[in-house]
Amino acid sequence: MKDLSPEAANIGKFQDPLVTAKGEPRASVALTDPQTLWFNTGTLCNIECVNCYIESSPTNDRLVYITADEVSDYLDQLEARNWGVREIGFTGGEPFMNPEMIEMAERSLKRGYEVLILTNAMRPMMRKTVLAGLERLQADYGDKLTLRISVDHWSARHHDAERGAGSFEKTLEGMRWLRDAGIRMAVAGRTMWHESEAEARAGYAALYAQEGFRIDAQNPGMTVLFPEMDESAEVPEITTACWDILNKSPSDVMCASSRMVVKRKGAARPAVLACTLLPYSPEFELGETLAEAEGSVQLNHPHCAKFCVLGGASCSA
Repeated sequence: MKDLSPEAANIGKFQDPLVTAKGEPRASVALTDPQTLWFNTGTLCNIECVNCYIESSPTNDRLVYITADEVSDYLDQLEARNWGVREIGFTGGEPFMNPEMIEMAERSLKRGYEVLILTNAMRPMMRKTVLAGLERLQADYGDKLTLRISVDHWSARHHDAERGAGSFEKTLEGMRWLRDAGIRMAVAGRTMWHESEAEARAGYAALYAQEGFRIDAQNPGMTVLFPEMDESAEVPEITTACWDILNKSPSDVMCASSRMVVKRKGAARPAVLACTLLPYSPEFELGETLAEAEGSVQLNHPHCAKFCVLGGASCSA
């Protein structure tokens, strides 16, 4: 039987942070234009998806709930470091399972930041106290607040295959409430369905039109289509020469413009990571403060190549 483990697919690769398996200098990315500071609100989620990159579930608490006071501390650091960030992002897990989610969003909005919350728009978001909080934030801050809804595919069949039977309709119920409340929405989908990007966007456009959602299916910032994150796939390592070969710049990669704050189970304080996609990889943990997180990041993981450099993905709005 063929071994499809990441180690077999990329044997010998991604070992040395400075050089590739072929002995070439590994590419790195400097934090040149910080635009988004992400907070992982905790890995607990109301559902368990088949291909969740962070393994969120009703029982995974490897990343525990971050608090509003901890968020405020990093907002203070942002001002002290003068990063110029425009957006505060919240991801999980399911952010609305964190009891302080509305408070964390409000503190960020009060500082003048745009706020992006990634959610499945299901039961945690639909609690009365959360809905009341969202209505208040929308009234006070309008389109400074965006909720990006996970809609893995524009069809119920494919979406439910990832997230469980009936989840598509439950997510649509949440989106209808957001639509009627006038809250700005975006969508995150996947490109793992053997269809072209044009076909996928046409499918989302039809769904939005049917539901009256004011979401642009053709705008990559409003309908974000993520490539499949298959760690068993063979991917090339990114060398310093790749930038010219690919006609890309290090500034195009996520870690040039963002960092993520997490709180690990049992840790006294949160930590700052280089990447939203690698919460469990210790080599991508940069320290406890934003000052420590200002260094360059070595592209020493398959996701760096497939997802970011070659896939061109971005978690920002």
